[in-house]
Amino acid sequence: MGDDVDDPTTELPSTAGEFAAEYPDVWDRYADLGASCSAAGPIDDETKRLVKLGLSVAAQSEGAVHSHVRRGLEEGVDPDALKQVAVLSIPTVGFPQAMAALSWIEDLTEESA
Repeated sequence: MGDDVDDPTTELPSTAGEFAAEYPDVWDRYADLGASCSAAGPIDDETKRLVKLGLSVAAQSEGAVHSHVRRGLEEGVDPDALKQVAVLSIPTVGFPQAMAALSWIEDLTEESA
């Protein structure tokens, strides 16, 4: 897992890709911010991916959950670890929200099985 683990330009959804093409300077600054945040401490890449997945679950952002699961799988993160993030979110975000997130995670982990 390399330094580009948090590069927000990898595999952009169409809306973000269109934004990046229309506003490249803004997109570049956004990408720089992501890289700086990633490098700001000692957390290893897999843990960063799981934290970012957890934040996406809490925000109830299906697109971000899919993105972090997809990238996690590409980086070799255990699918069961990705699913555990949803389980861990139950007491914090609530059972229905956690189950929605689990279904979003399984959209990709079940494909890869």
